[in-house]
Amino acid sequence: MKYSLEIKEEAVLDIKEAYLYYEEQKIGLGNRFLETLESYLERVQKYPEHYQIKRKPYREAFIKNFPYIIIYEIEGNKIIVYAVFNTWRNPTKKPIKHD
Repeated sequence: MKYSLEIKEEAVLDIKEAYLYYEEQKIGLGNRFLETLESYLERVQKYPEHYQIKRKPYREAFIKNFPYIIIYEIEGNKIIVYAVFNTWRNPTKKPIKHD
């Protein structure tokens, strides 16, 4: 089955914040983060059920080399990304679905 990918506005803001942070740390590191994130989003889109359900119905894909997880759910043939969450934050701050 082919899955479409929807990235919620909150997740887009998470991505921008991470990019800017990494670019401040070292020029080019923000781009490396984006490239790594893109490869993980492609994996999630291709194999969405590969990643564990942590809090039903949400799945979490850990991003290697960066302290972030992609929080998403599968709805039919659509993958909805709700957050790209910094794991250094308090885990109780993980976002939940907002309609």
